Amino acid sequence: MSLKRQNAIMQAVRARGTCSITDLATELDVSTETIRRNIPPLLATGVLARFHGGVMVPEGREEPPFQRRMHINYAAKKAVAACVRAYIHDGDSLILDNGTTSAYVAEALQNHSNLTVITHSVQIAYRLSARNGNRVFMAGGELSGEDGTATGPSVISFIQQFQVRYAILSVAGICLDGEFGNFHLFEADFAQAALQQAQEAWIIADESKFGREAPVKVCQLGAVDAIVTSAPPPEPFAARCVEEGVRILLPEQEGVAAPRQGG
Repeated sequence: MSLKRQNAIMQAVRARGTCSITDLATELDVSTETIRRNIPPLLATGVLARFHGGVMVPEGREEPPFQRRMHINYAAKKAVAACVRAYIHDGDSLILDNGTTSAYVAEALQNHSNLTVITHSVQIAYRLSARNGNRVFMAGGELSGEDGTATGPSVISFIQQFQVRYAILSVAGICLDGEFGNFHLFEADFAQAALQQAQEAWIIADESKFGREAPVKVCQLGAVDAIVTSAPPPEPFAARCVEEGVRILLPEQEGVAAPRQGG
């Protein structure tokens, strides 16, 4: 039995809440027999519970929603974060929102120094404050119990006090006609305000976001300077990026020196 395999099973079940044996075998590209061999230790320790045909996170042990979302497409999100890290320099200033991809970006930047970070996310602030001379400014407002995010008009007023080099913003969906969307109105309001405070606006989104619809419009393609993603976007969208002068930054470009634009 493999500890690595068991960890992969746990991550898959946490991302979905429940999984059949067949689904786990397909997702991890192994046989159903391999899955069945590795599940008993997880059942014995109580981290998984069995139901007919599959396994689930036991009631009372389920992770908070933000932590569950951290497991979804985590490899792609980490690749996006590593790409961002290659372009951000010590001493840069940035606004980061409350997305899980943004949290991975914050983790990737933990060895940077003298950053100025403006955020409304406790998750982001926790990862970057009190490190290497960084200054982290945390917006105040009503705190969400789900992910530790401040919300409300005071958050928007707060970030409007700052001018930063980068607004690095996550989105829930990217329509192939060039529209970015989120699921919640306040997330869109935050992103729209952040766009106005930055010299450069970057969208961070793993490849699963392309072609996915989200009901609340954030902005059109022409409002951003770059999209950092985990794989090349569909060709029609990539062509629109060329037309609009929007850079597509990919993990394989990591280590390429970032062109400095403007002041």
